[in-house]
Amino acid sequence: MLANLPHDARIPLVLEGEAQKPRTARKLYERLRPLQQVGLEARGWTLDVLTAVRKLGKREFDLAEVYAFAEQLGRLHPRNRHLEEKIRQQLQRLRDLGFLEFIDRGHYRLKR
Repeated sequence: MLANLPHDARIPLVLEGEAQKPRTARKLYERLRPLQQVGLEARGWTLDVLTAVRKLGKREFDLAEVYAFAEQLGRLHPRNRHLEEKIRQQLQRLRDLGFLEFIDRGHYRLKR
């Protein structure tokens, strides 16, 4: 099952018992700032798709690999009947927000 809050949406201030440097926390916050542009309801979808991409465990991936999470995403968002279309939309949104880059038709790269 996908986590409700992906690690991308968390800013750890203490990690393994060590306080993070303020500069590190600010850098992580700036990375997340583009998500403010996404409405609250849509943000859930966006973060859930980003979590699915992260669960792939690789930097480059294709659309079919993300579609493999459609059933899980459908359980998280039961009112949506067009899962594959919504996944594509969210991948485009993640690209526009700077989390992903488009390589070729159906192929993406996760930015670090």
